[in-house]
Amino acid sequence: MQLTIVHRCSDQLRLLLRRYPLQFWLLFAGFVVNRASNGLIWPFLTIYVREQSGAPLSHITALFTLEALTGLLATAAIGPVMDRFGRKLVMALSLLGSGALLVAMREAHTLEAWALLLAVYGMVIPAFTIGAHAMVADVVPEVQRPSAYALMRIAQNVGVAVGPAVGGFLVVSAYSLTYLIAAAVNAVLGVLVLLLLAETLPKRSAAAQRSSGGYVRLLRDRAFVVFIAVLLLVEMIITLVFVLLPVYAKENFGVLENQYGLIVTINALMVVLFQYSMTRFTQRFRPLTVIAAGALVYAVGSMTIALGSTFAAFAFSMVIVTIGELMVAPTGLALTARLAPHDMRARYMGVYSITYTLAAGIAPLIGGQLNDRISPDAIWYGGLVLGVAAAAGFFLMQRARLLPDEPASTKTKRMLAASQAEDCDAC
Repeated sequence: MQLTIVHRCSDQLRLLLRRYPLQFWLLFAGFVVNRASNGLIWPFLTIYVREQSGAPLSHITALFTLEALTGLLATAAIGPVMDRFGRKLVMALSLLGSGALLVAMREAHTLEAWALLLAVYGMVIPAFTIGAHAMVADVVPEVQRPSAYALMRIAQNVGVAVGPAVGGFLVVSAYSLTYLIAAAVNAVLGVLVLLLLAETLPKRSAAAQRSSGGYVRLLRDRAFVVFIAVLLLVEMIITLVFVLLPVYAKENFGVLENQYGLIVTINALMVVLFQYSMTRFTQRFRPLTVIAAGALVYAVGSMTIALGSTFAAFAFSMVIVTIGELMVAPTGLALTARLAPHDMRARYMGVYSITYTLAAGIAPLIGGQLNDRISPDAIWYGGLVLGVAAAAGFFLMQRARLLPDEPASTKTKRMLAASQAEDCDAC
């Protein structure tokens, strides 16, 4: 019986490996390593800056706002560069540059030095993710992209689960060594990107070469702009949960940091265990329907936080929020890849990634105002309103038929039928 189960699992694994090209699996492995190496640093960066500079916490938090701002500006530039000159070299330079910055951080002992390093760090970090998402769109057929992006999210969360666990150990034993380990991993990964990955930039037509290198064409894509604007509402909910829930739970109900860490682990484990199967299921439905339903699930999860008061209740709320995340994230990425012209994929992926950066800048400010001016639980009723508004927006977009909204599974059947018909004609 056990041998039968093992054989079945190995057969399913072989089928899964054959379903996607080698380039995709190299990107998958790179995502795991990249997220794990970043996880050695980013959860503890506030501690590092505080201990090395001795600066007030209010000054340190301002540095992260600066990092987010430079990241936003860099993301706007990365897309056009990748669409014109290719993904591979920019991704490799990003990894090598981040490695060099991590080494420099080890010797940073003033607030001014940290401000410079974090500003540049915010500029180089987004390139690998944007390039990887664009490469997936380049090498994976449209009907397989939702599942492919689901696998990339699994890779990301495996790295997020492993990196902070190792980093937490290093913080206690020899935190300065953490910089060197993370830098070495990024440098090696950058070299491997140069050696192993193939450039996937599609050939540009003459018309595309004459077109604007910036965002003029993208901004004229009214359907995509509306989609991103509505998606921003959803991203604001997840930002509220990850940024404000730890403070809310601790100050109002005595849920300590180590307990909140377990709540975050629930999110990562659910993505690793259920993302692929969830996406295979949601491919049967229209993308906007799935994303609208996910927004409603987000709304319900936010509301249950307002009703909860214990660790168990907040853990249950995280389960609900993560179900919404499983529905929205890969579907949104796949829909963005479908909407993007082949010569603008990096730009579209860059704009998609900006939604979380904008949400991270807007949502905490709104949540703080709701907390101070009304009540702490008003934060989560605000999340409820955002989720319902987003679901209504996606529903109206579907009614107006602004986007190509055919289920991936239906399109697959239609393409197979067309292929069989061509074969019959040939006969």
